[in-house]
Amino acid sequence: MPHTFRAVALAALVLVPAAARAEDVDVMISGGFKSTYGALLPAFEAASGDRVTTRPGPSMGTTPDAIPQRLARGEPDDVLIMVGSALDGLVRDGAAVPGSKVDLALSPIGMAVKAGAPVPDISTVDKLRAALLAAKSVAYSDSASGVYIENELFTRLGIAAEMKGRARMIPATPVAEIVARGEAELGFQQVAEILPVPGITFAGRLPAEVQKNTVFSAGISAKARHPEAGRALIAFMASPAAAPVMERTGLDPAKP
Repeated sequence: MPHTFRAVALAALVLVPAAARAEDVDVMISGGFKSTYGALLPAFEAASGDRVTTRPGPSMGTTPDAIPQRLARGEPDDVLIMVGSALDGLVRDGAAVPGSKVDLALSPIGMAVKAGAPVPDISTVDKLRAALLAAKSVAYSDSASGVYIENELFTRLGIAAEMKGRARMIPATPVAEIVARGEAELGFQQVAEILPVPGITFAGRLPAEVQKNTVFSAGISAKARHPEAGRALIAFMASPAAAPVMERTGLDPAKP
């Protein structure tokens, strides 16, 4: 058993009581935490005996798979793993339990190009600006990272006017898939959503001066059928043993 997985499995045994409930736990999760979650989940299920059903979707927006839309349709859910600010909104709306929110990770924005294409240097603000101005087409997500790029980043770089007509927001589909198909020269999304996509090259994170970290948090659904099993899953995802898995999948662990 690899060292990292062994450490995570041991953490699961500590966090999950020996008298496991063997519940059916429903989870709604947005893409930025999905790779980390997928790597950690087998150890939790093995230790707890719980069976976890996962429903992915964006943290916000009006696409049918978006978590707020799923909840509005009455889909079953115990645990919400999503952008922290969006989870705050669900708490205010009565869709998530007040006081149940736990910050899990910070998710930085990165850039992808099609595999085999030249990889622009974006290590400084000036080089990032130059790469954007040289690109014929730019894509970004319809979630938190894309909202930042469209509403703030281009303006901070002083190129908002120049990007009109060549930059577009991509609903529902991972941006790196658009880049891999050659439908955009540059793609921007959270690093954790870029790395799993085949057919692209990861060009790097945005420079620190213009970086925007999205906080991913977890909470309990207001209509949870198995809230205690849900809290055990959240505690496991937030445990120190999960940190190496987060880092490998493009996230930075949230500070306590």
